[in-house]
Amino acid sequence: MRISQFFLSTSKEAPAEAELTSHKLMLRAGLIKRLGSGLYTWMPLGLRVLRKVEAIVREEMNRAGAVELLMPAVIPAELWQESGRWDVFGPQLLKIQDRHARDFLFGPTHEEVITDIARREIRSYRQMPVNFYQIQTKFRDEIRPRFGVMRAREFLMKDAYSFHASAASLDSTYQGMYACYSRIFTRLGLKFRAVAADTGAIGGSGSHEFHVLADSGEDAIAYCPDSDYAANVEMAEALAPATPRAAATQDMRDVATPGQTTCQEVAGLLDIPLQHTVKLIALMAGGRMHAVLLRGDHNLNAVKTGKVAGLVDYRFASEEEIRAAFSCPPGFLGPVGLDRSRIRVVADRTAARMSDFVCGANRPGFHIAGVNWGRDLPEPDLVADIRDVLAGDPSPDGQGSLELCRGIEVGHIFKLGDKYSQALDATFLDEDGQVRAMIMGCYGIGVSRIVAAAIEQGFDARGILFPQAIAPFELAVVPLGSRRSVTVRETAETFYNALRAAGVDVVLDDRDERPGVMFADMELIGVPHRLVVSERGLKAGQVEYQGRADTTGTQIAVSDAVHVILEKIEACRNTG
Repeated sequence: MRISQFFLSTSKEAPAEAELTSHKLMLRAGLIKRLGSGLYTWMPLGLRVLRKVEAIVREEMNRAGAVELLMPAVIPAELWQESGRWDVFGPQLLKIQDRHARDFLFGPTHEEVITDIARREIRSYRQMPVNFYQIQTKFRDEIRPRFGVMRAREFLMKDAYSFHASAASLDSTYQGMYACYSRIFTRLGLKFRAVAADTGAIGGSGSHEFHVLADSGEDAIAYCPDSDYAANVEMAEALAPATPRAAATQDMRDVATPGQTTCQEVAGLLDIPLQHTVKLIALMAGGRMHAVLLRGDHNLNAVKTGKVAGLVDYRFASEEEIRAAFSCPPGFLGPVGLDRSRIRVVADRTAARMSDFVCGANRPGFHIAGVNWGRDLPEPDLVADIRDVLAGDPSPDGQGSLELCRGIEVGHIFKLGDKYSQALDATFLDEDGQVRAMIMGCYGIGVSRIVAAAIEQGFDARGILFPQAIAPFELAVVPLGSRRSVTVRETAETFYNALRAAGVDVVLDDRDERPGVMFADMELIGVPHRLVVSERGLKAGQVEYQGRADTTGTQIAVSDAVHVILEKIEACRNTG
């Protein structure tokens, strides 16, 4: 590729609304151009990156035995009404009508469509397992599109769906997809972790997320550096304390806290560790008040809490509901003296093991110190894991302590089971001739999001640090003063042709620009390798090589240049 025959559109500044580094750099490098809120045109340079990601995904999916197809992006409403998701998916669903006032939607995901295909085409267990996939544009009407293609309304996704005659068959394909995804992200040159995750709106019995590790990631990940354990904080188990509850050593007593309404403020007033306090969060579920108790420094985990018996579809109680139940305003609530026939007490595992703790007194301006379970209040109605883990907590696999990091979700695999096959009557005849519902798996990758995630993981003050596997070009040949020097121009052409013939994705910067402009552009767009040809260097029989992450260039003999470049590029290919 020659720059003169390409379209390069770089800029020094990014629009003020660009917040995330990847968004700024993608705009500055001319990878994308904004059309509207959450809508972006992939410019020629960005499309090269996108297609490279797509190619690796496709190669590995094919290698794993998946079969590619392409489903419509616009879906009749009847299918989603049949599955029950038409009314429950939420406002992210873009609903549209045709000229005959028939309802359609722009597909955010394709479980219904692929299940409809399966129920029409698959009749016998002999036709399974089968794993279909597509790489296709999706649309989700994000309430606040932001961060460029990281959270856009329109995006490119690889979604795959497998069909099985047994749970064991699903498990086998699931493990195959886990391995496939690991190969994909390794080949893309990304630092990533697979983590146990919640199934969310898609549903199913189990799932794993694949996260690109980056400080800007929206998701918190808990992992054990001494083992393979990793989980989204939504799912990471917080173990109960290893030691039994300590015996009471204090008498229960009231303490005045006239203006202190948080555990932090109360702990500061009493000069005690925050870990000695207990907070009460009032929740409503099933038409009943629930007093949820946590240690003062712990945070409620919404996903875990929603899975506790009796707390499905919970919501936070209103101030009016709190005053009616506790005869007290928020800020001074506690578990002592509650009418347990009306208020159910649910304690986190850690809070249930505490003794001599401080909590609200259910009286404005007061808390109670020296509170102990059994002596001062009945044991909790239920003890459950309902908090976020903290760094230093014991790993659930018993192999060490947990650490926390941030991640950008780029892939997600699910064991769907028969959720959609039951809803859409997708059945088959088993070996005994019995009619059974198909068992399904679902496997997604955010193809366009990977581009932004790679930038969040690799950038510096000069621009993007793309992994070689997805860089728009592997190598830039940059001739200095080629319009003035026939020797420079011809030597650069020789290198360009030789490297291209050797299979290198090379770009020749044949613009009549100052060296600084050409260097800055190649660094900004993230080309991993650069070969500079100059008149001064040629007189010494040398050209200059510089890797994108290098701070200075290296002089190499003209006669060795092609060999050296090929070795460096091949080395990077082998590590991806």
